[in-house]
Amino acid sequence: MALEIKKIDKFIYPGTHRETIEGKRHYVIGEEKLPSVTTILAATQSEEKRKKLAEWRAREGAKKADQIKQRAANRGSTMHKVLEHKILGKGYADMTELGQQAMKMAERIAERGLCNVSDYYGTEVNIYYPGLYAGQTDLACVHNGSDAIVDFKQTNKPKQREWISDYFTQGAAYCMAHDYVYQSEIKQGIIMVCTPDLYYQEFKIDGANLRKAKHDFLRRLDRYHE
Repeated sequence: MALEIKKIDKFIYPGTHRETIEGKRHYVIGEEKLPSVTTILAATQSEEKRKKLAEWRAREGAKKADQIKQRAANRGSTMHKVLEHKILGKGYADMTELGQQAMKMAERIAERGLCNVSDYYGTEVNIYYPGLYAGQTDLACVHNGSDAIVDFKQTNKPKQREWISDYFTQGAAYCMAHDYVYQSEIKQGIIMVCTPDLYYQEFKIDGANLRKAKHDFLRRLDRYHE
């Protein structure tokens, strides 16, 4: 599917590189080395989530669990790369078995999700809140007529909304940083999810739920620095 999404040069996003400090990912922006949003969320996971992850790892066995996680990460990276090239209007192909799977997943996200994006400000853009945190969002755009932060996710099985609170918290952190630096008013976060068998899901956070997610992230940021 060929996409026709107009690029709008409204915001100038910073260049950066990543650096690992004490085993944690940081973004280097200017003179600042800021912890990544994903690092903050991983370090402040609830005990319940940690327990569930440990139980899953015990069920699968450490070796198999690592293989499953690595395969999912590789598939997700390729899917993201395909989507980025689609948005930019460039071709990209990965002819490996995993790559072919990821390309079909990207196609499904383009058909079902990106069809609602009319314009975009940047793809794979670095977003930061000075002195506090940074990250990279998949897409800053206009989704169904309103500015949005969009993240693409691959998953091995369909999600339920209550399982993906960290996705919403991550998106809220990006919205908050974008609004602070660029005086924008991003009112929605969109999560576009696809499974290897091409089941597409889309989740949106806005209004009071988005405000709550911002507050949740700030509380976790405080815990991270404690």
